[in-house]
Amino acid sequence: MHLRANHPYPSRRSAVLARNAVVTSHPLAAQAGLSMLAHGGNAVDAALATAIALTVVEPTGNGIGSDAFAILWDGEQLHGLNASGRSPAAWSPARYEGLSEMPYRGWETVTVPGAVSGWVALSERFGKLPFEALFAPAIGYAEDGFPVTPVVAALWARAGDVLGKQPGFAETFLPAGRAPRAGEIFRSAGHARSLRLIAESRGRAFYEGEIAEAIAAFSRAHDAALTVEDMAAHEADWCGTISQGFDAVELHEIPPNGQGIAACMGLGMLSHTGIRDLEADDPQAVHLQIEAMKLALADAEGYVADPDHMSAVTAADLLDPGYLKSRARLIDPDHAQDFGAGAPRNGGTVNLATADADGIMVSFIQSNYAGFGSGVVVPGYGIALQNRGAGFSLQPGHQNLVGPSKRPFHTIIPGFLMRGGAPQMSFGVMGGPMQAQGHVQMVLRTALWDQDVQMAVDAPRWRVTEGLGVACETTMPSKTHEALRAMGHQLTLEAPDNAFGFGGAQLIWRMENGAYAAGSDPRKDGMAVGF
Repeated sequence: MHLRANHPYPSRRSAVLARNAVVTSHPLAAQAGLSMLAHGGNAVDAALATAIALTVVEPTGNGIGSDAFAILWDGEQLHGLNASGRSPAAWSPARYEGLSEMPYRGWETVTVPGAVSGWVALSERFGKLPFEALFAPAIGYAEDGFPVTPVVAALWARAGDVLGKQPGFAETFLPAGRAPRAGEIFRSAGHARSLRLIAESRGRAFYEGEIAEAIAAFSRAHDAALTVEDMAAHEADWCGTISQGFDAVELHEIPPNGQGIAACMGLGMLSHTGIRDLEADDPQAVHLQIEAMKLALADAEGYVADPDHMSAVTAADLLDPGYLKSRARLIDPDHAQDFGAGAPRNGGTVNLATADADGIMVSFIQSNYAGFGSGVVVPGYGIALQNRGAGFSLQPGHQNLVGPSKRPFHTIIPGFLMRGGAPQMSFGVMGGPMQAQGHVQMVLRTALWDQDVQMAVDAPRWRVTEGLGVACETTMPSKTHEALRAMGHQLTLEAPDNAFGFGGAQLIWRMENGAYAAGSDPRKDGMAVGF
C-alpha cells in the first residue's frame, strides 16, 4: 500500500496515521472508542465502546436489538465470533403459509438479538477494561443528548415515514411527532436505562432478566412468537473464519450464515482471470469484478444458511478450488451475462475497525438489517428489534427455509486481510447487498493496486443488482459508464451519498513499522481518529 498526499477521487483526504486507531461512521462513536484506548484499554475495548455508542447515535443502522459479528487478531492468532440470533422456537413454514416471501417489517420478522451477547463474549475473553466502563460514553449520549448528524437525520426521516405506525416506534424515535432534524438534540432515557441494566448485569438482564421479560411481554401483547425461553437459549459462537487467498494476501470472513463467503468466492474466481494485468479503474477490471460477484451472489442466495442446515451444499463445497475455477470459466471477458444472480434487500448497518499499539486489530459489525429493523420498539427501553427473519426463504427444501431456533441468511460481514500469517487490514463495508462486493473492491484496491486506505475508500464504486443490472456512482468517469454499457451491462447511475447503496467503508491497514493507516468513508458522517 503506497501512501499518497493526494489522489484523483473525491474527498481527497489523507489517511490518518497513528499507533492506535478507530474508524467508524459516526464521530461521537469514534471518540468513544478512542477514549478507551486513552484510558489504558485495548482495541477490543475500543471496538465495544464504539459499537455500544453507535446504538445511540446511529439508530438508523443498528441498536441494542441488533445482531453482530467480529473478526479479531489478538496479537498471536485470528478469531471469528458469530453473535447472530436465532428464530423463535415457534416459527415454522406453516406460520407463513400463503406468503411467497417472508414479511419485511413488524413482529413476524423479529429474531433473537445477538449483539449484546457479542459485547459480553469479546469483553470477557479479550477486553482489559471493566465491562461497565465501556458503556459510559453511550449512556452519556443517551441521557444528556447528542446533536443528530446530517446523514443519520436524512435516514431517520425516511424511516419515520415507513415505520411510524409500528408498535412503540413513534414513542421513542419520533419526538414531537417527527424525526429529529440535523443538528437537533436527541435524548432517549429508555435507551440509557437499558444500557445501564446490560452493563451492571454483564448482559444477563437482556437475556434472562428485566429486559427479556419486557420484550417477551410486548411480544405476547401482539400475538408474536418470541419468548423469554428463546432469549435465554441464545449463545454467541466462536466460529473461526473461512478464507480465500489472492496472490500474497488472504481474505478472511465469518463462515455462513453470513454472506462473507460470497466475497471469498468472488476473489477466488477473479484469481483465474486477467485482472492482474489491468489498472484499478480500467472498465475491463470493473467488468470482471461485476461478473464474478454475480456468480458468487447467485450461489450465496441459493445455498447459504444456518451452518447446521447446510447439509446438501456446504461452505467447503462453495470454496472448493476446482469449483471456483469452473465458475470463473463462465465469465466472458467482453460481455455481461445474466447468471440468475440475486442480491439481498437493502439494509442498514454500522461497521467499525480498531487497532492498538500492541498489535491487536478488530473488525466489528452490527445491524438491525433494514435501518431501524422491524420497526418494533420495546416501550420504555429504547430497543428497536431487528428484522433479520426477513432473511429466511419460504422455498420448500431450501437450506435457508424458515424454521424453529434457526439462524437466517445474514448480510452483515466483518472483513480481515492477512499476509504471510500476519495481520494486514481490519475492515468492513456496511450496507446490505453492497457488503460482499465492497469487500472485494477494497481488497483489490489496497492489495493488488496499491492504493492507500483513504484512496480505496474514496474511489467510485459499483454494485450488481439483478440480471444484467449494475448501479454505478456518478463520480465514476463517463467513459467507464459507456464502456460497461457497450459490454451489455444495464447501468443505473446514483450519487455517492445514496443511503446505503454503495456502503460505508472503514479500513485500518497495518504498516511495516507497526503503525496504522486508517481511512473512513466520506459517504457517511464518520471519521478516522488515532493517537
